[in-house]
Amino acid sequence: MLSSLSGQQPRQVLAQVLNFALILTTAFMMWKGLSVMTDSPSPIVVVLSGSMEPAFQRGDLLFLWNRDMNTQVGEVVVYNVPGKDIPIVHRVVRRFGGGEKPLQLLTKGDNNIADDTELYARNQKYLTRSRDVIGSVRGYVPMVGYVTIMLSEHPWLKTVMLGLMGLMVVLQRE
Repeated sequence: MLSSLSGQQPRQVLAQVLNFALILTTAFMMWKGLSVMTDSPSPIVVVLSGSMEPAFQRGDLLFLWNRDMNTQVGEVVVYNVPGKDIPIVHRVVRRFGGGEKPLQLLTKGDNNIADDTELYARNQKYLTRSRDVIGSVRGYVPMVGYVTIMLSEHPWLKTVMLGLMGLMVVLQRE
């Protein structure tokens, strides 16, 4: 493995390192492009719990859209709570305001008994659509997000995966 790397010209090694950097920056640019297109800081999320079963299972990959601010009851939204870094995927069960007043939403997981008021920030009774919601679910792919779940539950897998990708790029023949 190292013998094949040491046998290459410095120019070839540099070309392979740049090729790997190009792959990473292309993925980053695609993510940022999706963020701009959907008007969401996180246009794709993974369902991390069973609170939305049977509609969505743990590991489902969700596609978000945040350009329509007129969220309706029954719509599934993804929101962030200040102080918590994991987005929550739940259904809107009540809405208040709209028009002149800011639209406020009350959410609940389909598989939960109670609404989400316990999940919201302290002294917060409802979500403000424009501030808290990062998008409404517009589509999903079942089970694809399990890769993300595995990488977050086992951090060493990230290192192994990046190492293997880098090794493949460096050892590739042109």
